[in-house]
Amino acid sequence: MLHLTARAGKEAVTITPLASAALEPWLTKQPAAIRRWVERVGFTAQPGTTALLPGTEGALAGVLLGVEAGEDIWSYGALPGTLPQGRYRLDAAVTGGAASCAALGWALGGYAFTRYKAPQRDFAVLVWPKGVDKGAVTRAAEATFLVRDLVNTPAEDLGPPQLAEAVKAVAKAHGAKVAVTTGESLLKNNYPTIHAVGRAADRAPRLIDLRWGGKGPRVTLVGKGVCFDSGGLDLKSAAGMKLMKKDMGGAAHVLGLAQMIMAAKLPLRLRLLIPAVENSISGNAFRPLDVIKTRQGLTVEVGNTDAEGRLILCDALTEADREEPELLVDFATLTGAARVALGSELPALFCNDEATAAAALDHGLAAQDPLWRLPLHAPYKRLLDSKVADLNNISEGGYGGAITAALFLEAFVAKAKAWIHIDVMAWNLAARPGRPAGGEAMGLRAIYGLIEALAKKGRAGAA
Repeated sequence: MLHLTARAGKEAVTITPLASAALEPWLTKQPAAIRRWVERVGFTAQPGTTALLPGTEGALAGVLLGVEAGEDIWSYGALPGTLPQGRYRLDAAVTGGAASCAALGWALGGYAFTRYKAPQRDFAVLVWPKGVDKGAVTRAAEATFLVRDLVNTPAEDLGPPQLAEAVKAVAKAHGAKVAVTTGESLLKNNYPTIHAVGRAADRAPRLIDLRWGGKGPRVTLVGKGVCFDSGGLDLKSAAGMKLMKKDMGGAAHVLGLAQMIMAAKLPLRLRLLIPAVENSISGNAFRPLDVIKTRQGLTVEVGNTDAEGRLILCDALTEADREEPELLVDFATLTGAARVALGSELPALFCNDEATAAAALDHGLAAQDPLWRLPLHAPYKRLLDSKVADLNNISEGGYGGAITAALFLEAFVAKAKAWIHIDVMAWNLAARPGRPAGGEAMGLRAIYGLIEALAKKGRAGAA
């Protein structure tokens, strides 16, 4: 639910956004009582701060909101949950991109994960600003909510079977086709690494394969779907295991992205591949120093069973690469090293094509959904050498762990015109306006912008 409405009504309270530099000029035009009130409550228009303006008989006359100069999303994010319940409208001077950002920030701030606990209060409602692309805001918000809901759901209720059902539900809504390869059929169809990682769990591993669209550029999305990661026989600590319900965050991201693409009816051929597993322990769990022959034919020595995400991704990437897509994108909660390098809020982007990388970064900045590029530093490939196999799934020593993980994946991509790998946290450690603690979509709007531009370019080329 977006908590935006087309019904204005006379009772809607006006929100006036002000950057700090605009506060004093605005105050000079106000009655003395308003100027004194704003001074008394200490409002200085710092981004995200508010001042409620009193009216007669206890009514709320208006709301002042501090915003960043330019187009600001996040200053609006806290308003649905902190303003008094009721209906609000933006000052008529807020138009264009600023109004669209405000609507998106409001929508994202109205999210609550309510599967197990009822919300503590109702959210305030914003009247849709005039001229806003309601479809674009709705698609971005609903995709974000899908990602958050999936990541927030505990593994007991979101294992590989339930993840497959979530994909089928999105596919049904948009007329896409889904095929699922499960259990021993993975071996029969040559997906040995997906089978090896997931075979110890009582819920069988599977490869979920969605297809949609018949014309335009070929875009393939791959998402890491480890629904819970114990670490396998290289068992995680209790602290390291606690958040591992979120280890399918990559799968959640690509499903949200696919939903955005299909809802917008972008002219392209979309494929979505999600290897879905639980990395569990039992008598048939894969072991350290096992050697697995991958779908591509390369052999991989298992240096650590807790580096399982890259194992399931390599078979999916091999299949995706076979069709030579114009763009191949994978999302994965892959390494702690990326978080050490960039923190928990900034996803790491790796790309084998300079123009595509630059465009992705630009779209991230434009959408206020930033990414940061890390290098595919080829000399580090030696760190993945194995004495008994073509590759090891980990590097010795742990240095440059995000880079060596990306280099491992790159070994399974050869034919795609451009490949992007995004190493993402998929989780907010603490709440910020519009971004509650818990599951989070990161880089989603950035990559959608890139794909939308590719689709438009492909349509123009076809014309």
